[in-house]
Amino acid sequence: MKRDPLGKLALGLATGTAFGAFLQRGGASDYDLIVNQLLLRDSAIARIMSTAAAAGSIGTHALRAAGATELDVKPFQVRSVILGGAAFGAGMAILGYCPGTTLAAVGEGRRDAMFGLLGMVAGALAFIRVYPHIKEAVEATDLGKVTLPSATKTSPWPWVAGLAGLVAAPALVIAIGRALPRRRPC
Repeated sequence: MKRDPLGKLALGLATGTAFGAFLQRGGASDYDLIVNQLLLRDSAIARIMSTAAAAGSIGTHALRAAGATELDVKPFQVRSVILGGAAFGAGMAILGYCPGTTLAAVGEGRRDAMFGLLGMVAGALAFIRVYPHIKEAVEATDLGKVTLPSATKTSPWPWVAGLAGLVAAPALVIAIGRALPRRRPC
């Protein structure tokens, strides 16, 4: 088993803690906010997570371009994505938190999140027991280590720019709308 250096683990802990603090500060650990996102009544969580994805994408590819990191692309297993997405979605709909926001809510002392954390651990242990029995079926749909840039034979930067643009567009439209002079009705 490969062991990571202590500095790398410390950096992971620090960035994970910072991410959790940003989630908490942004309100992403608020049960009502998450439920309203799931009910399509509020898009704050989608904005927080898409901003994190865009920032992470920019940072990852900038570090990769500088030679400071390498990508470790996981194989795209269609059945894994479908089953994992269904389990993730069901858990989030039942609990009202995703794994990251569960930990942020546990940090706030929320009891419901503490029970959710126990459920996540139990689910992970159950998966470890079941996986050897479903491994062959799951891996039968393995499409390899594919990314959008590798599938389209393009640089990652247009994809990063597109993601960043999609995230920034709503805020830009709102800012422009506020900057335009208002007409008074006749």
